[in-house]
Amino acid sequence: MTDVPVPRRIAIATDAWLPQVNGVVRTMRTVGDILENRGHEVTFITPNDFRGFPCPTYPEIKLSLNAGSRIGPMIENASPDAIHISTEGPLGVAARRWCLRNGLPFTTAFHTKFPDYVHARFRIPVSWSWSVMRWFHAPSSGVMVATPSMKEELRKRGIEHTRMWTRGVDLDLFRPRGKDFLDHLPRPISLFVGRVAIEKNIEAFLKADIPGTKLVVGDGPQLSTLKSKYPDVVFAGARHGEELAQHFSAADVFVFPSLTDTFGLVLLEAMASGLPVAAYPVAGPRDVVTDPKAGVLCEDLAEGAFRALKLSPLDARLHAEKYSWDRCADIFLNNLRVFGEASGTEPLAA
Repeated sequence: MTDVPVPRRIAIATDAWLPQVNGVVRTMRTVGDILENRGHEVTFITPNDFRGFPCPTYPEIKLSLNAGSRIGPMIENASPDAIHISTEGPLGVAARRWCLRNGLPFTTAFHTKFPDYVHARFRIPVSWSWSVMRWFHAPSSGVMVATPSMKEELRKRGIEHTRMWTRGVDLDLFRPRGKDFLDHLPRPISLFVGRVAIEKNIEAFLKADIPGTKLVVGDGPQLSTLKSKYPDVVFAGARHGEELAQHFSAADVFVFPSLTDTFGLVLLEAMASGLPVAAYPVAGPRDVVTDPKAGVLCEDLAEGAFRALKLSPLDARLHAEKYSWDRCADIFLNNLRVFGEASGTEPLAA
């Protein structure tokens, strides 16, 4: 870590927040809690602070209204030493505009491959969305990315001012347990956990020739369609906390079909639970499943799952233990651009 000023008060604008359940929300909530426990003041500006409307085709996401007129006073009331913009949605755009208008530095993050998501849902050319991404992140003091693969992809797309920011896993909650929780299902049990949405490429898993039971844990806009189309698959809906952890540990292999995730927190949660992983060799899995004893990266998901079933749960757990939420929080803090740091700006008045 470099020796940089440490902000005491941090304002974070994010379009992804509760009741959404995804990696962005889990990451920001966990890091925020850790920093507050250390004595930092963290103010989240979220869609819950604004009127809004559901995102078309994705009603779980709330798009905020009137953010431009209200976000400035909210940031000023937080009196931050540093500002982080977590997402490229309406709140992110409003916070970006306010910071530029007031000459204040800010950092951003690239959590989600929105160009691929937008193309999957609306068939908008990927090149158009990448133009928007370049525009959004251009004035950022540093774009936080989770993996070397994403850093390289952003570089190729014209976004070069990146800063690495890894992720963590709750090793106390996600741990090896007994298998009897799912013993009512024929084995082997192949598990997927995540949003049931088109961008997760779940059908690649559901179509794969894998014996035993396919189990999907999660909710989303594709749930009813996939339940009707694949009646032999067990759809358990959304699960949280202890119940989610029990599903992880009681399965036999974790199958991750996504081609668009920038990291994949569920990969860490699976391996921490002693569950070997099968995934495609793409950005995200390629950077997380780096130990061949913990998982298999293969263009054929069925073959990958078959090979992963032979791996040791202990090796999967040992690999996950390399990741820590405390370290994730340390890196985030170190990446922030503190007001006054080589910029001539001053902290906002308390």
